[in-house]
Amino acid sequence: MPNHFSQIPFFRRITTLCCCMLLFMAACNGDSEQTLQVLAAASLTEAFINIAEEFEAQNPGVKVELNFGGSQRLRSQIEFGAKVDVFASADQRQIELLEDQGYVHNLPVIFASNQLVVVSSGNGRVQRIEDLAKPGRRLVIAQKNVPVGAYSREVLSYLSGETKFGLKPSFKEEVLRNLVSEEPNVKFVVQKVALGEVDAGIVYQTDVTIAKEAGSFAVIPIPSSANVKAKYPMAVLEEAPEKKLAQSFLQFVLSTKGQLVLTEHGFTGP
Repeated sequence: MPNHFSQIPFFRRITTLCCCMLLFMAACNGDSEQTLQVLAAASLTEAFINIAEEFEAQNPGVKVELNFGGSQRLRSQIEFGAKVDVFASADQRQIELLEDQGYVHNLPVIFASNQLVVVSSGNGRVQRIEDLAKPGRRLVIAQKNVPVGAYSREVLSYLSGETKFGLKPSFKEEVLRNLVSEEPNVKFVVQKVALGEVDAGIVYQTDVTIAKEAGSFAVIPIPSSANVKAKYPMAVLEEAPEKKLAQSFLQFVLSTKGQLVLTEHGFTGP
């Protein structure tokens, strides 16, 4: 029986064999390595770094790529075509906007909650809630289209006219007049206070530990009657390159292990 392969010119045989080897190697690499793209609110930075490490440890060959920022900016990245598997937002509004446009694959789930506090630089100029409205105080909060910025303004509205603290109905307006900066995410607010550029700022409860590590801080609690419960939703996206892996990550965040990590970083349950 004639050997047809031997009749193929030598260089063609070499080329064919090389192509086969490359295709085989590519297939092997594809099977052994998967990358999960996750966009998450800036306030989730430390917690999600730990969660990603735990998830990778349980899933050899998986790499979780994390991108943090203000939730509204992350939403814009998705709208402009970023290839993302999972989006974890600091409020429900950002994911609702994506749902309305068909970007969300499954129903979003609430996986954590947070609250706000006032952090003071420790220079003594802001020691109580009412000090925020005193003339000449230098304050910072996040931009109003950022979840923590919207929550901050909501809290100031609740505090206005709070009789137990002797606050005037004009409290919110007086506080906003003291703003010297409005930041794109909560980490920038923490940084401004840490550097002593301002007297105080409003941040998430989960940022308190990080703030104290960054410098000398005083924490002023916001009364529960005027505070907000910031709910964090997460969803797999419609154009997710790794939908099955994304769903596994979502379930891991909701698992006992994932919730423990979030609790260790100051978050409360959904």
